[in-house]
Amino acid sequence: MQIQINTDRNIEGHETLSNHVETMVVQALERFSEQITRIEVHISDENSDKGGENDKRCMIEARIENLQPVAVTHQDANLDSAVRGAIDKLKNMLNSKLGKKKNR
Repeated sequence: MQIQINTDRNIEGHETLSNHVETMVVQALERFSEQITRIEVHISDENSDKGGENDKRCMIEARIENLQPVAVTHQDANLDSAVRGAIDKLKNMLNSKLGKKKNR
């Protein structure tokens, strides 16, 4: 499973954040690692330094063997919560899609 982390220009601490996010993704999606070929994580701060509620956004796209890519998005007040929310949504989606695939 290949993982790519992308951040916009408003996000600081690129390398530390990327390592943290990659660890979170690997741990959360470990059971799907054989079916997933690539994960792309896009993290952004919608309002830059202006602040605001739920202005941190995480979009995760997963490319799964023999299926169309899937993507989820989650917005929250901080980056960690946005990433965790998107990972949770992706896990639920993968459970559904890959569970259906196994039943066929």
